[in-house]
Amino acid sequence: MSSAIADLVSILDLENLDLNLFRGRSPQSGWQRVFGGQVIGQALVAAVRTVEGRQPHSMHAYFLLPGDPKVPIIYDVDRMRDGKSFTTRRVTARQHGHPIFSMLVSFHAEEDGLEHQMKMPEVPPPEKLPSDAEMRAKLLPMMPETVRKYYERERPIELRPVEFDRYLGKAYPDGRFNVWIKATAKLPDDPAIHQCALAYASDFTLLDTALVPLGRTLFEKDFMAASLDHALWIHRPFRADEWLLYAQDTPNLRGSRGLARGLIFKRDGTLVASVAQEGLVRLRRSGT
Repeated sequence: MSSAIADLVSILDLENLDLNLFRGRSPQSGWQRVFGGQVIGQALVAAVRTVEGRQPHSMHAYFLLPGDPKVPIIYDVDRMRDGKSFTTRRVTARQHGHPIFSMLVSFHAEEDGLEHQMKMPEVPPPEKLPSDAEMRAKLLPMMPETVRKYYERERPIELRPVEFDRYLGKAYPDGRFNVWIKATAKLPDDPAIHQCALAYASDFTLLDTALVPLGRTLFEKDFMAASLDHALWIHRPFRADEWLLYAQDTPNLRGSRGLARGLIFKRDGTLVASVAQEGLVRLRRSGT
C-alpha cells in the first residue's frame, strides 16, 4: 500500500471518544487549511459508524470556517431520525470551540424499483491519457509553478484529466471537464471505505471546473477560492480503487460564486454518484 493511501485510510479511521463523538486528525502536509474533501470524508465516517444495515445515499454539507490542520477535528453526530426506510444523521465538525462544518447524511434501506440513468460521455479511456509519471516527465515543465507544485505531491487519488490542456490556458466554452479518478492502491473491501474515499475525492477538481469556460484555473495566484457547500448522492455500488469517470460541468459563475456539478461513472457506463458544489471564486485585489 502506498504511503498516500495508508495516510488516507488512517485519516478516515476516526477515534471514537464517546457515544456519537469522534476525533479525526489531518496529515501534516504544510497546507494552511484542511482540505475540504478530508472533512467531508471524515464526517461521513462518523455518520456511518452510528448506523447499521443501511447505506448512505445522500449528504449535504456546508463549510463554515477554514479547518486548522495543526489540531484534531471533533465530529459530533446527532441521531436525528431512525425510520422504517430512512435514517438521518447530522454531523457537526468543531475546532477551537467553534463549528467549522455541518453535514446532513441520509441512509436508505435497499429496495427494488424502476430504474434509469444518464449516459456516460464518450471520452478516451485512462490508459490512453498521460499517467502520473508521464505527466511529470512531459507536462510539468510547461505548467505554472503553482500547478506544478500541486501535481508533484504524492496523492492518494490518481487524476487523469481528459481536457488536460485547460491547465495550459485552453478554454472550453461548454464548461465540461472530464477526469478519470481512482485510489492509487487497493482499498479494504468494506463498502463504507469506498464511499468515504469517493466523498474525499469528489472535492479535488470540482470547484476548479467553474473556470473551464474562461481558460483559467484556481491554481493561478490571481484567485482565492473556498468551497461553500457540497452535495453528494450515491446511486449504485462501486469501488474507489477502480477507475471512475468524473464528468463535471459548470452552469454558472457570478458574484464571485461558482457552481459546478459532476456525474461519476464506472468504466462500463454505470452511474454511481452525482455531485454539486458552490464555492467562492474571487479575484484577489491588488496588494493582497
